[in-house]
Amino acid sequence: MHRISWILKMALRDFRKNKAKLLLFVSSIVIGIAALVAINSFGDNLEHDIDSQAKELLGADLVLENNQPIGDQELDSMAQEMAEEVNFASMVAFPKSGESRLVQVRALEGDYPFYGQLETVPGAAAKGFRDGAKKALVEKILMDQFDAKVGDSVRVGKVFFEIVGELHEAPGQTGITATVAPVVYIPMAYADATGLIQYGSRVNYQRYFKFAENTNVDDLIKPYQDQWEEDHVDADTVEDRKRRTGRSFENLSDFLSLVAFIALLLGCVGVASAVNVFVKEKLPSVAVLRCLGVSSTDTFLIYLTQIMIMGLIGSILGAFLGTLIQYVLPQVFSDFLPVEVTVQISWAAVGFGVLTGLFISLLFALLPLLKIRKVPPMMTLRTDAEVAKFVRDPWRWLVMIGIAVFIFGFSLMLLDGWEQALGFTVFVILAFGALWLVGTAIMWAIRKFLPLSLSYPIRQSLANLYRPNNQTISLIATIGLGTAMISTLFFIQNQLLDQVQFADKEDQPNMLFFDIQTNQVDKVKAAVKKEGLPVMQEVPIVTMRLDEINGIDKSENNELPDDDQRSRGLYNREFRVTYRDTLVESEKLAEGKLYKVESERDSIFVSFDKGYAERTGVKLGDELVFNVQGRPLTTYVGSFREVNFRQVSTNFLVLFPANVLEKAPKFHVVITKSKTDTQAAKVQNEIVRAFPNISVINLGTIVDTLEEILSKISFVIQFMALFSIVTGILVLISSLIISKYQRMKESILLRTLGASSPVVRTINTLEYFFLGSLASLSGIILSFIATALLSIFVFDFPVRWAWAEAAVIYVIITAITVVLGWLNGKNIINKPPMEILRG
Repeated sequence: MHRISWILKMALRDFRKNKAKLLLFVSSIVIGIAALVAINSFGDNLEHDIDSQAKELLGADLVLENNQPIGDQELDSMAQEMAEEVNFASMVAFPKSGESRLVQVRALEGDYPFYGQLETVPGAAAKGFRDGAKKALVEKILMDQFDAKVGDSVRVGKVFFEIVGELHEAPGQTGITATVAPVVYIPMAYADATGLIQYGSRVNYQRYFKFAENTNVDDLIKPYQDQWEEDHVDADTVEDRKRRTGRSFENLSDFLSLVAFIALLLGCVGVASAVNVFVKEKLPSVAVLRCLGVSSTDTFLIYLTQIMIMGLIGSILGAFLGTLIQYVLPQVFSDFLPVEVTVQISWAAVGFGVLTGLFISLLFALLPLLKIRKVPPMMTLRTDAEVAKFVRDPWRWLVMIGIAVFIFGFSLMLLDGWEQALGFTVFVILAFGALWLVGTAIMWAIRKFLPLSLSYPIRQSLANLYRPNNQTISLIATIGLGTAMISTLFFIQNQLLDQVQFADKEDQPNMLFFDIQTNQVDKVKAAVKKEGLPVMQEVPIVTMRLDEINGIDKSENNELPDDDQRSRGLYNREFRVTYRDTLVESEKLAEGKLYKVESERDSIFVSFDKGYAERTGVKLGDELVFNVQGRPLTTYVGSFREVNFRQVSTNFLVLFPANVLEKAPKFHVVITKSKTDTQAAKVQNEIVRAFPNISVINLGTIVDTLEEILSKISFVIQFMALFSIVTGILVLISSLIISKYQRMKESILLRTLGASSPVVRTINTLEYFFLGSLASLSGIILSFIATALLSIFVFDFPVRWAWAEAAVIYVIITAITVVLGWLNGKNIINKPPMEILRG
């Protein structure tokens, strides 16, 4: 007990003397702990709110959905209230501006939502548009885009509706879904009158149910599920929606926690580096204690206690800061959240953050602290006495294994399976290892090949990178990895946008007209040509379902063992196919051959997309029976195609030969290319005015929408990556302050030898310039490698090197490093050497 008391007393005494330096170590982990606590607190609050607001997410107790009218159900008589909805994608026109856009039209009948509400301005519009008149609710994003006001009109198909309200929120609707598919609500009574529900239209029929309170809906619907599956009716309950939404945001929370964890790891590298400098300064004191008879274990425990105090303070400060940051997160994620998040302190997240911070700071500090155990008493007499070979210390390897195990265990807690956790651990180790090798190689190269012909300030500034107690490697690792994270984000975002910039490519079409009925094809083509646009493709499309695969229908497939079952998606999917005997530019034959049908007795061989066939288990020669509008059609798989779905074209999973489907009910797609946005808007508005049932996809609008979505997503990721950048800057600041005494001695020596203040200032500035350059360039090179790997193996598109963006990032990171270094050293440089020595 006396021994523990003495160790604690010595630790506190030394801590008071060095608290300024030790508290600098704290700053390295504060941001990482803050990010971890903020994300975990936000996740806990979000989980609670999804659970409590689950009914508002769905708006009902049960939703049935099909692409055919649902018909009478036994549940109809059990429900307290019901509502019906028909929804489909269609063009709507705003007569005031003369412009149009593809939207999601929802024709509603009944008092849906039963839970929650349609939030509108004015508030009475949510009820008022259902009073039987031709009234509509229009999404706010549409109102803003076309400068529409309440009281204006909107044309949906053949019917003009008065806009009685601006829709701000609906059950399950988020800012992202509103951006992708803005909604227009109209009364169900006018759905048929619009003339938009025709063959080929993608129409969904939904029925909403409200049951008596405390009804167990999952048990109630069990007797009907088999029949619903047979009829392709999807059932969605509150529990289903809760599980699905919770799972989605749990994955998001886990991803963001990993980003926060990387920031924490960066901070811990800073801790290890700072403790390493601290330990080197304390080696003479440790040697004195050893001469006085203090054992190496007790000496080690004195400094370990100080690190524990430091880690605890840093973790508590980080947890406090994270609790404050979580109040900002609902605004950061507002476009992605389907529920209103309430903010409250999550003590579980706070406790987890404090324990994690304390443990990980101790774990990383142990690497340099272990040196204390090997300090000999002889160091009091010989300051150059070497510590026993640290590499041979088995505890060092045990600590390194412990760090790897910790990273793996933490990532395993957040990711789905050990393979992903192992991959993340390997990534972290390789990233840190690569940056460590870069730093080590640079210092070796400077020491070995530094040209004497360089001017003195340049030689001295480069030599400072490998002087004793340098922190070159730690700064390259922390700043470099933070730079790599945010650079990779920018580069990938630009790659994605570059791939969808179809409208700017001369050889790519940029307008698609679809839902064209057979009797409208010639008129649409004539209208397009009249505006001087080419008809690049005119494609017939037939819808069908798959009834049997090799004689096995859907119900028989469900009874097979899991290993023998075919993909249920094959039976549940509605296929949209075309027919021709040739391939188009976006297709390439991979296996088999295309077979023509020249007589009624010929077998019908279809061609599948190779990727889809591999995912669903379809093989060459399989017998497939399709249901074409109630008529069975037996076919065989004759070939596989590699389809480039990124190319603007009518690409299909299944291709039929000609002379088979010509008489089947069909709709058509016409593809063209406009030269300017003005010309595209003019053609679009004229086609929609003449043919209200036809929908138009303008790829220029899609690019704008995608840019808006990516900007929202990237803002969230940038916000999280900012934690890593701030951590790197704090590690830089703490490293500068810790090494201030050493720099003071160097400055005195240089000034005493006759160097002027401008020369010393130039040396320091150049040193920070080289340090910032090396760190930022290392991170950018790492991000280039990550971007190339993601482009090739994940996104499967050509690599584009973002030199301009890389140059901007390099300048910013290097400038920050130089400015911080200059601010840290200006007081030393400006003072006379004697004044510093006296002080």
